[in-house]
Amino acid sequence: QVQLVESGGGLVQAGGSLRLSCVVSGRTFEKMGWFRQAPGKEREFVAAISSSRTYYGDVVKGRFTISKDSAKNTVHLQMNSLKPEATAVYYCAADSSRYGGYRTSPSGYDYWGQGTQVTVSS
Repeated sequence: QVQLVESGGGLVQAGGSLRLSCVVSGRTFEKMGWFRQAPGKEREFVAAISSSRTYYGDVVKGRFTISKDSAKNTVHLQMNSLKPEATAVYYCAADSSRYGGYRTSPSGYDYWGQGTQVTVSS
């Protein structure tokens, strides 16, 4: 049984930092990603990692870093200099495809966590 569990969300002041974690069980995935969704908005791509290569959405502005700990089967998202517009539910996702490159659309991922709330106050 594949399971993705996010943690690390919370309430922070603008300019603060948070580190999200996604623990994966059941199997390993070469391709992992982070998405976020604010109320009334579509789910948007934040970051992805595959074979130690990383990719970031334009909304990140160079302030976020995605990383993985293979020994713990865990993916992290370090978020610095947070702004109020970063307020959203953040989701961890896994892509089980054996070919193809990075995916930036939610439809490209097969498994999802339940999400963790990030709230940035001004």
